[in-house]
Amino acid sequence: MATLARFNIEAQDDEQFLLRIEGDDGNTVELTATYDQLDLIAEAIEEHLDEDFEDADVVEE
Repeated sequence: MATLARFNIEAQDDEQFLLRIEGDDGNTVELTATYDQLDLIAEAIEEHLDEDFEDADVVEE
């Protein structure tokens, strides 16, 4: 399984964005997404990072 190497988001027009995800193996996936879809992705990432941060705090205490 490849590891995330980089990603890029480019506005295509007022409603669509191009999300480009590249793995360390050189394979690239390109997806179009709306602002709302990108916002949902951002919220999901934030939730997972917050959970991981809270779990780390519990271990350290």
